[in-house]
Amino acid sequence: MGRIIAIDYGRKRVGIATTDPSRIIATGITTVAARDTLAFLREYAARETVDRFIVGHPKQMDNTDSQSMIYITPFLAALRRAFPATPVELYDERFTSVLAHKALIEGGARKKTRRDKALVDTISATIILQSYLERIKNTTT
Repeated sequence: MGRIIAIDYGRKRVGIATTDPSRIIATGITTVAARDTLAFLREYAARETVDRFIVGHPKQMDNTDSQSMIYITPFLAALRRAFPATPVELYDERFTSVLAHKALIEGGARKKTRRDKALVDTISATIILQSYLERIKNTTT
């Protein structure tokens, strides 16, 4: 069984998380510059089997796409071209940044650490992936 990769795509930075081979636990990998995302994913996929990409879907409270989709749509097309045999799925990312900040606070992170946007992006990708895994688990049980 291959890994699932979650991507919290932003104009400047992209948070990336992955599952363990058994797809039980989501773990943050890193944050990369947006322009380096596909190169990072190609390199990662050369080392590990990747079965699916989950990309955070930014939505408004009324369930419509947020303005960020104008940046994500071209990335989705490039990702699908780079990995034509690997499914790419959008997954609701509402509140992930808020949850990431809350996790840092509850974990006792200092204010300086909580301001680290790259760390927040990685945690957001991890939250997206863990939520996705829980949804899959709950729909197959």
